[in-house]
This record gives sequence, C-alpha cells and structure tokens, in this order.
Amino acid sequence: MGADVLVGVVEEGSDDARLEELALVLRQELLATDVRAVEPYREGEVPDGTRGPGLAAIAGVLSVSLAPGLQVLGSVVTVVRDWLRRSGSGRTVKVTIDGDTIELTGASDAVQQQVVDAWVRKHTPADG
Repeated sequence: MGADVLVGVVEEGSDDARLEELALVLRQELLATDVRAVEPYREGEVPDGTRGPGLAAIAGVLSVSLAPGLQVLGSVVTVVRDWLRRSGSGRTVKVTIDGDTIELTGASDAVQQQVVDAWVRKHTPADG
C-alpha cells in the first residue's frame, strides 16, 4: 500500500506567495526521487461531482505520494535535508506521515540524523 507524506516549508517572516515559491522549488527536487506524485496539498475532501481543485491549497505544503512497496521515505527526507542545507538558514521543513511529524533544519548535526533515522525506520515497511 502506498502512503502520502505532507512536506511543509516554513520560513520566518515569509508570506504565502514566498512559501509557495519555496515549495515549488522543493517539489522539483522531490520529483527526481522514486515517488508517484508531488502536488500542492489541499485541505479537506473534494465534494462529489467536483471536477476542479475547488479547495484552497495550504501555502508551502506539498503532498508526496509514495509508491507502494518502495522504501522511498528515506530518499524524500534526504532530498529535503540537502535542499535545506543549500538554501540558507531561517527555514525548516515539517514532514508528516500518519499524523507523526518531524521538523528538519539545515543543521548537519549527528543528533538530528539519529532522530531522522529513527523516524524513517518507524514509517518504512519492513518488507518494502
């Protein structure tokens, strides 16, 4: 079974337009991984008979669909961390799966890596 991961860009002092811009840049990098899709996250369910998106996207938040049976969550987290390191300070990215959120920064410290590794293991299928 596939899973959806929410990836939300946070930058202190940024407006919605800036967060959308940052999310689109990150989206391009995530699409280079082995994921099914990366789209702007829309809150709520689409009503029956609705053709278009119709729901408001949340600024800076992406929905990443992981392919079934693949252990790509680790790759997604690696791309996010690399992007953060290159993009300068003042940004964080919140990655959420099944209601469990981890907040990533550009810091390359060993403690954050241990937390990330444990979080990814928790959400990676053992048979995958």
